[in-house]
Amino acid sequence: MRVALQVTCVNDAMFPDTGKAVVRLLRRLGVDVEFPRAQTCCAQPMVNTGYFDEAVPVVRNFVDAFAGYDAVVTPSGSCAGSVRHQHALVAERSGDAGLRAAVAETSPRTYELTEFIVDVLGVTDVGAYFPHRVTYHPTCHSLRMLGVGERPRRLLEAVRGIQLVDLPQAEECCGFGGTFALKNADTSVAMGADKARHVRDTGAEVLVAGDNSCLMHIGGMLSRQRAGVRVMHLAEILASTEGTEAEPGGPAVGERAESATKGGRG
Repeated sequence: MRVALQVTCVNDAMFPDTGKAVVRLLRRLGVDVEFPRAQTCCAQPMVNTGYFDEAVPVVRNFVDAFAGYDAVVTPSGSCAGSVRHQHALVAERSGDAGLRAAVAETSPRTYELTEFIVDVLGVTDVGAYFPHRVTYHPTCHSLRMLGVGERPRRLLEAVRGIQLVDLPQAEECCGFGGTFALKNADTSVAMGADKARHVRDTGAEVLVAGDNSCLMHIGGMLSRQRAGVRVMHLAEILASTEGTEAEPGGPAVGERAESATKGGRG
């Protein structure tokens, strides 16, 4: 099976450890994963703000970069959702029959990380070790657009040493929503504050999610509140093994990104 990693823009620019963790994890599971260097954005920012015409060359680049692979795996429900649901809209609007055909080939073969591990590889115990108290936030696109359901929790529950605690009001949005956080800042901050409060109530050391964009938003708030809660992408926990486990230390996602969200507007 030829598998490609779509690392996503935010991970490439700000959170490279997530992409590295995906590669370590998949290789440990026997997957020969490749990284097509021609990849760029999935086009979601353009589509979400109404720039469908501008999204056409981005979608075209995506299908070209990932042509010929049996599966495309991404550590982001948001980007996987865009590929599976938005690319067809962009291709249809373009009037390009070739692009429509290419999207029809690529989109169904694009998987969010936990979908690929559970559904394609048939694995729920990846051999991970992470002896910390953890709570899980299901991100909106993975939950509502992709319907990943309990796949992330099943993988986390099999991690040795982990103490997984339920997050109150877990299915509520964190308030990030990409440009929503900029256009509706007050609402975004209020939603993020609710989510951060629920995270603190769990007493968890670590908040985990499948999208670093959401972790950046919640993590920025937790950092400014001096909550003592770290945020980590799910891939980094699943890639951890005994003796080499990722520690919930070092700069938090929120701290690394705080310069982008100053003034409390996460």
